Amino acid sequence: MAIKNALLVDDSKVARFALSKLLESREMQVNMAGSAEEALDFLNNHDRPDVIFMDHLMPGMNGVEATKAIKGNPATAGIPIIMCTSKKSASFVEEARNFGVYNVLTKPPHTDGLNLVLEQLSSDVDKGTLPEAPGGSDFKVPETAEDEFSLPQDASVEMSPKSAETGQGSAAQQGPQVVPLTSDLIEQIARSAVKTHINNRLHELLSSLFDEQFDHLKRALDDADKKQSAALEERLGRVTAAIDKQTASLKDEVAAEVSLNLARELSEFRKELSRGGGFTSEHMAELKDHITSVQTIDTEFWQTLQSEAIQQAHEISRETAEDIAQRTIDLYASQQKASASRLYTIGLSVSLGIFAVGIAWLSGLFA
Repeated sequence: MAIKNALLVDDSKVARFALSKLLESREMQVNMAGSAEEALDFLNNHDRPDVIFMDHLMPGMNGVEATKAIKGNPATAGIPIIMCTSKKSASFVEEARNFGVYNVLTKPPHTDGLNLVLEQLSSDVDKGTLPEAPGGSDFKVPETAEDEFSLPQDASVEMSPKSAETGQGSAAQQGPQVVPLTSDLIEQIARSAVKTHINNRLHELLSSLFDEQFDHLKRALDDADKKQSAALEERLGRVTAAIDKQTASLKDEVAAEVSLNLARELSEFRKELSRGGGFTSEHMAELKDHITSVQTIDTEFWQTLQSEAIQQAHEISRETAEDIAQRTIDLYASQQKASASRLYTIGLSVSLGIFAVGIAWLSGLFA
């Protein structure tokens, strides 16, 4: 399972800001708390994060006490905790893991170390090998920033005795162990106290300075963003107005040009239509005259054709009558020669005459 969201618990805004940027570069969702109490309240009222980055030293409840509270709650005991501290000795890491801390991240964090810790955490989550927090563990971590010296737990401090009283001092050591308060030990204790005080004070000053600079930068960025947005809106409004004006003018010019072109094209079309298409009154008059002339020609042609047909019929009738008459005459002559009866000849002549009269009547009928 990929680590998607984290909770940062640190009283320093500088530390929270630096670590949050590293986590956001890994596309993680980051929530932040400025104290251990705020972190516990966040866990009670929000969904549990995938990992908690806990600062070691904080005013009020420190990181150790917050870790004990988180691991003691069954609802949050399974959340892996990475403790952020400037101390990362082997013994400290071992004690922290025995207490329930998953791993220790050195402050200030670096990209390589953070990536290594998160990759190991992701692998353990996928494999189900996360260590379980031991119940009732009494893990103790020194709350000072540096451990430059150590004293026995039952040691008491007293002024160094004089040389003449050395024997008595030795006898007195049969009770509690006594550490002579030498000038070197005093100097060492004073140096450690001063260094601790300076580190704490420097941390407070840096946090305060960062808060002031952060607030000032945020206000400056907000003001710059507002001014830039207002200027952008104003410029955008001017550009929009200019574009609208140019668009309206261009629309009018285009409409006028289109209308002019359409009128020109329509006029040319009308001229072409009047020149080469459609029937005008002149064309109708010409067509009427042509039809009349054709009808006259047809009438004359049919009359001529009819006259020629009648004439040919007359000629054919005449030729046929002449041929028949000639044949009749020849037949009559032959019969006259062959027949001795004059009566027959007269009858035949009468018949021929009647026939000739009929032919003549027919010719007059056709005429």
